[in-house]
Amino acid sequence: MEYLYAFLVGGILCVIGQILIDKTKLTPARILVIYVVAGTVLTCLGLYEPIVEFGGAGATIPLTGFGYTLGKGAMKGIAEHGLLGAFTGGVVSAAAGIAAAIFFGFLIALIFSPKEKK
Repeated sequence: MEYLYAFLVGGILCVIGQILIDKTKLTPARILVIYVVAGTVLTCLGLYEPIVEFGGAGATIPLTGFGYTLGKGAMKGIAEHGLLGAFTGGVVSAAAGIAAAIFFGFLIALIFSPKEKK
């Protein structure tokens, strides 16, 4: 059942994103920002944790999951280091994912050569 719940939650998040692309004039970059900010805000309000518990990877892998990681890290940073932790906690908690994205992006850029659009 865990796989089904993850599929449902991840699918709902994707459907919402697709509706935003199709029915609004928002660019994909703006939708990305909306998803990350929504994940962060919902985490800080305590509303995203039940979704994560229900949907597992379906809630933590999409962009809202990155916001969830940032929000959780910021709250932990505040508890440990005060106001400065609000700025550092999110980055510390998401450091592995950020480093992996940079590393693999660089690796792929070395392997493949870009081509001009015609």
